[in-house]
Amino acid sequence: MPVPLLNCDMGESFGNWSMGLDDEVMPYVDCANIACGFHASDPIIMRRTVALAVAHSVRIGAHPAYPDLQGFGRRSMACSPAEVEAMLLYQIGALDGICRAEGGRVTYVKPHGALYNDMTRDFDLLRGVMRAVHAYDPQLPLLVMATADPEPMKSLAAEMGITLWFESFADRAYDARGQLVSRREPGAVHHDQAVIVEQAVKLARGEPLTANDGSSLTLVSDTLCVHGDNAESVAAVRAIREAFQTLERT
Repeated sequence: MPVPLLNCDMGESFGNWSMGLDDEVMPYVDCANIACGFHASDPIIMRRTVALAVAHSVRIGAHPAYPDLQGFGRRSMACSPAEVEAMLLYQIGALDGICRAEGGRVTYVKPHGALYNDMTRDFDLLRGVMRAVHAYDPQLPLLVMATADPEPMKSLAAEMGITLWFESFADRAYDARGQLVSRREPGAVHHDQAVIVEQAVKLARGEPLTANDGSSLTLVSDTLCVHGDNAESVAAVRAIREAFQTLERT
């Protein structure tokens, strides 16, 4: 059976400050979401990460954000849709230029952090994001959060003339609407590898999850976000890849 693509946020180091085990996780993922300098990364880190992705034949995605290095892009900012549109064009173009130099191309766009969450709730902002993707290359898919009701985003994407990839998370808890539980809440992030792999397999099979209020939640996923922040998370990614390979053989 076909399984969701595995994507991972990468290239989030900055200067001498290192974050993530990109070298270790890259062989196990299908898509690398590479930071574009606004919430993390710099030109050297971007080029190094692009080269690593190209070497492993991993798809490269632009991972644009609000201009918030200090807050790692996790703080909402009062940016207009037009400002967000321009920010995305700037960041996608920067990464794509580096990709061209390394023999690759940007093949999709996944906004980061607060911008990703804000555009899920604010369709004016989402329109700005979609306008940027369409203006740069209407063939680029845009990653958006898989929710309990994806139809409004599907309708907007059809109107704007772009493709959506719906994304789910193996290591995060969900509420009844299919929104991620805030990291400030207990149990928002799964740490047990068995729980993470079980959730990944359920999502791949289209089976319901249990939301944080005990209700049943079904999410349709084109891609699954995994993390390579530490040795335990890399081991979880490897275990998910092995579980997906088993699913593909059945």
